Formats: sequence, C-alpha cells, structure tokens
Amino acid sequence: MTRESRPGSRRRRRPRWAPAATAGALALAGGIVLLGGSPAPAPVRIATSQPLPPATQEPSTQASTAKAPPVAPVPASPPVHLTIARIGVDAPVTSTGLNPDGTVEVPPLDHPEQVSWYREGPTPGQIGPAVLLGHLDTHKGPAVFSRLRELRPGDRIDIRRQDGSTVGYRVRELKQYPKAEFPTDLVYGNTDTPQLRLITCGGTLGGNGHYTDNIIALADLVR
Repeated sequence: MTRESRPGSRRRRRPRWAPAATAGALALAGGIVLLGGSPAPAPVRIATSQPLPPATQEPSTQASTAKAPPVAPVPASPPVHLTIARIGVDAPVTSTGLNPDGTVEVPPLDHPEQVSWYREGPTPGQIGPAVLLGHLDTHKGPAVFSRLRELRPGDRIDIRRQDGSTVGYRVRELKQYPKAEFPTDLVYGNTDTPQLRLITCGGTLGGNGHYTDNIIALADLVR
C-alpha cells in the first residue's frame, strides 16, 4: 500500500487557525488516543492513494455527486449537532480549541457520545475545512465514531448549526495515516470551497492504549 506524505502538488499557505506544523499535528494525532480495555483488534486498513468504491446510490444521485458545481458558502455559525445516517451517528457537537501545550482538545473520555468542533477553524458551511473530532472507543465500549471507517463516497453528512440552519456534506473519500505522519496540510490547509474533515483513530490498538493511525473522512458542501 502506498502512502501520501502531502496531498497534491500545490503548496498551501498555512491558515492562521492551523496548529503548529510539528507539535500541533502530532498532538492532534495523539489527542484521540483512547484507553482500550480489551485485546488489540486486527488493524483497520483503508487505501490512502485511491478513493474507496462508491456507496450504492441511484444513478441520478451518483451523477449529481460527481458533477455538482461548487456550493456557495454560508455565514458563520457554530455546529451543535451531527447526523450521519449510514453509520448511525446522531450526536451533539461541542466547541473545543487548544490545550495549554498547543495540542488540540478532544471530547472528554467520559462523554464518548460527543463530537468536538475545532473552533479555531471555519464553522461548517464557511470556506475552508471545518474539523470535527470524535473517539473510536473507550474502555466502556464503542464511541461516536466507532463506524467512521464504514463511510463511502457519496454518503450524506448533516450538521445543524447554532443559528438553526442545517448544512449538508457528501463524503469524497476516506484516508488513513500513521499518527507519526499526520497530514496537517490536508486537514487544516486552506481550501477554495467549504469542506469538512471528520477524524478518529484507527489501525492497531497497542499495549500502551494508543492506536497507531488516524482515519480521516473528507467531505464537500452540497446544496
């Protein structure tokens, strides 16, 4: 399996909301590390060089997903709720920022049902990458993003915002990276359109309670 160290060939200007290139990226990669109470599962492997095969859809939906023009951004408003029908996510969203050491905050382990939005970046619907993070599991069992790896291109993601509006995204692809190679530019780099990143752990759970990888879903705003 091939690995991508940086997506695309065009250098991106790091936005003001991105964590530091080294400390921030690795801290985020380790920030969704969970305390597992069971033997290490088999590794979760997702192709990092090619998009996953599309989910089963009506032909008209597939065509519109592939050829849809860019969608206009909407005014800023924080997210409050996340719904992903395919993987059974119906979760509250909290706002988090950076820890004192510059690492990215994640939902507390005693609230595995919560998703956190990185408030230093765009809100869902704005131009740029809105970043949502969630746990894979805890010692009590599966958490909110336990099935994130099951997402497929074309799957719908809906986010209700504080102003009462709802914005929708469609999954473009799913990627997996070793935590030591966390793709900071891919997750936080400037984009010309409103996009979404969903992040959780993946790979193998080691004896130290840390997963080896991160799973990242990339999605684009739809009408």
